[in-house]
Amino acid sequence: MRQEQTLFSRPLPIALFILAALAADQFIKYLVEAYLPFQQGVPVMPMLALYRTYNYGVAFSMLSGMEGWFIVGIRLAVVTFVLWLWRRTPKDRFFAHLGYAMIIAGALGNLVDRLLFGYVIDYILFYTATWSFAVFNLADSFITVGAGAIILDELLQVKKERSLKL
Repeated sequence: MRQEQTLFSRPLPIALFILAALAADQFIKYLVEAYLPFQQGVPVMPMLALYRTYNYGVAFSMLSGMEGWFIVGIRLAVVTFVLWLWRRTPKDRFFAHLGYAMIIAGALGNLVDRLLFGYVIDYILFYTATWSFAVFNLADSFITVGAGAIILDELLQVKKERSLKL
């Protein structure tokens, strides 16, 4: 049986998506740096504020005490590993390929910040009166949604395999 190629299983569409996502991430961060006050919340709606801060670690400030080049190395290793997964994944797995593209775009978006500034610009804050989530950015969102797309793809694959056995 011939596999149907999905959009993001092809090199050109995935490269264009990654470039567009990277451009959007960097443009928003430019606007945040230019117009958002540092470490002062700007309420957007209940439980959501814009809050510019700098992250010296990786996602959600993990590893913030580590050396900058170590973190750059981790991000490059993640991008390399995800590219390897992308190449090995069957071409008909749409959500997996979309997820890989999103993870690569997010990792590169934060890598650009790290290389240019030595930190990542974060600006989205979810909170309540007694709790707040880690401040994050669009690139972090790409990584999280991308991981969710890969999990969804795996669940759909299991369901597909079960239905073929019946």
